[in-house]
Amino acid sequence: MRCATLPSLPGPGPAQRSRLALPVVPVHVEMPPIAFQETAFPLADLQSYSLRERAALDTPQAVKDYLQLHLANKKHECFAVLFLDNQHKLLALEELFRGTLAQTSVYPREVVLRALHHHAAAVVLAHNHPSGTVQPSRADEALTQALKAALALVDVRVLDHMIVAPGLALSMAEKGLV
Repeated sequence: MRCATLPSLPGPGPAQRSRLALPVVPVHVEMPPIAFQETAFPLADLQSYSLRERAALDTPQAVKDYLQLHLANKKHECFAVLFLDNQHKLLALEELFRGTLAQTSVYPREVVLRALHHHAAAVVLAHNHPSGTVQPSRADEALTQALKAALALVDVRVLDHMIVAPGLALSMAEKGLV
């Protein structure tokens, strides 16, 4: 490999010119294999580990703010669940069902299975209203009660059902609907 030489100009001295004229050669370094047994947590759980390190979602406003980031600007209706431990620390947020502009189908059996999968002690139900209004419909109220009953059978508490839209959020628990 040949390098171009630099002309004699005032400025960099011979040592600096020699560094500037060196070709860039890729270097291959052999690294020992990673011992997965030595890590503090499984590498597959990196995302859930970082979620568990966050502060508890212990106020309706904290949950509203969190859900605004994740659901408010979706163009279709989404139903999601925040899975929480006994201290209301977030285990996972999962978007379980996706619907159309105005509705989505929610299956209580699937919500219960995911709660058991995450070993959740409590959940916060959430969905967005792409229309921009956060008023709960009769169907929202009926769904909340059906999910509350299904999850109670496996000792998982429903703390709230949040409805979010761009710039707005409503806690059904604050309205006495949970």
